[in-house]
Amino acid sequence: MSYAPINLAQKFALFIDQWQPRVVAEMNELQFKIVRLQGDFLWHHHPETDEAFLVLEGLLRIDFRDGAVTLGPGEMFVVPKGVEHKPFAEGEVKLMLIEPRGILNTGHEGGERTAANDMWI
Repeated sequence: MSYAPINLAQKFALFIDQWQPRVVAEMNELQFKIVRLQGDFLWHHHPETDEAFLVLEGLLRIDFRDGAVTLGPGEMFVVPKGVEHKPFAEGEVKLMLIEPRGILNTGHEGGERTAANDMWI
């Protein structure tokens, strides 16, 4: 058992690719993932789970079919399960996702933006 803290800045320095979440910790069935993103994602939903977004750097807009929410550093938002959403970032954003193990970043939409699961860093 290691009693060392997880340094998120050090973890972010280990990768530059965007839209590819990396797992930094796990608690019970939840994974804590860090990700860099910029630009437009695709419309998707997660019918089986909520998804938490915690912005660490930058500005993130999460679009919904009936509105949007914008998050800055230190702000978080939980997208309820089954709600269709589309993240967007004009500039690069660093954020943490908190979601159950095994959840695909594109929900059931698939496609070229689907990231591999359980990529630890």
